[in-house]
Amino acid sequence: MILILEADLAEQSPIFQQLLTRLKAMSDIQYRIHQEQGVEQLLSEIYLIGNTKSLRVEDMEALPGVKQAIRVSKEYRMLGRHSGDHRSQGFDYNGVHFGQDNLNVFAGLCAVDTPEHVEQMMKALQENGQVCTRMGAYKPRTSPYAFQGHGQACLPYVFELAGKYGMRVIAMEILHESHMDEIREVLEKTGHPTGVMLQIGTRNTQNFELLKAVGRQTEFPVLLKRGFGITLEESLNAAEYLASEGNTKVVFGLRGMKTNLGDPHRNFVDFAQVPTVKRLTRMPVCIDPSHSVGSRDAGPDGIPDVFHATAEGVVAGANMVLVDFHPDPATALVDGPQALLLKELPWFLEDVRLARETYEERVLLAAAQGVAE
Repeated sequence: MILILEADLAEQSPIFQQLLTRLKAMSDIQYRIHQEQGVEQLLSEIYLIGNTKSLRVEDMEALPGVKQAIRVSKEYRMLGRHSGDHRSQGFDYNGVHFGQDNLNVFAGLCAVDTPEHVEQMMKALQENGQVCTRMGAYKPRTSPYAFQGHGQACLPYVFELAGKYGMRVIAMEILHESHMDEIREVLEKTGHPTGVMLQIGTRNTQNFELLKAVGRQTEFPVLLKRGFGITLEESLNAAEYLASEGNTKVVFGLRGMKTNLGDPHRNFVDFAQVPTVKRLTRMPVCIDPSHSVGSRDAGPDGIPDVFHATAEGVVAGANMVLVDFHPDPATALVDGPQALLLKELPWFLEDVRLARETYEERVLLAAAQGVAE
């Protein structure tokens, strides 16, 4: 069961302490407190764990400071959708909103290679009205001899250039909890010119100790990619690991499933599950068409497969697009064959706009038919 408290109720307040006293007196019940300081309000929730079936919602809502009690109806206690649960869907970070009701595009370098390429990428994004990007500093590779990323060495110029070109949020994969410390340290030294969304890649979706470590910090939001060889349920439970440790600012990423059934694409595109994730959870949903398709190939209509896959996810209601671009894909150190060209960025963004417009029209059509909530 989840107890949603009155706004701006500090843990040190008499009402909050009265509530905790009442909860401590309940047998077979444990609790976990989660607080989120918003722009204008302090939001507090208490998660009750144990024999909660015997608790009546009416009794819980009568406790001091409780605004609403929600009985957990899904496996994903903190991130799931529950009956009567009308909490907001999403969060704000560094001036950017992430929710199930909007769309953000994160175009950029799969792997940072040179300062010149980083600057060209960010300049192109600014010229096209974008404030988010992806920049890979730490790269997990199948071969131990492949390029592993520049790591901390590239962070100063990546962050400084992000500030120069107005990039508010950078999606950046980490492989170890020490990488969080490195990112935090360089952000501090450079004067916090940008924000970072930590990315948990598909290989680490079930690295439970990493999930716990990332979940214990609430400074950075998290993009968790679906595991490439596990079920959707297992990946959603991985996201719940993050939230159970305290960080509910989680975006769930679909990036294709590893199976030869998707050939000749790199992975089997799974973007039809965008609405499934939105139905089961309150998380915004990201799609990664670059790693799903794995090439710049185009069909007889002249439209690249990456564009088609992106449109599929956006028309289904995706809230974030993570896509590879590069000033010179032939020299890219990682995944050059799938990177789109900078000259294609305006085309790509316009194609995304058309797909999003179609989705919004579909929502209106559903509402008119009495299907939408």
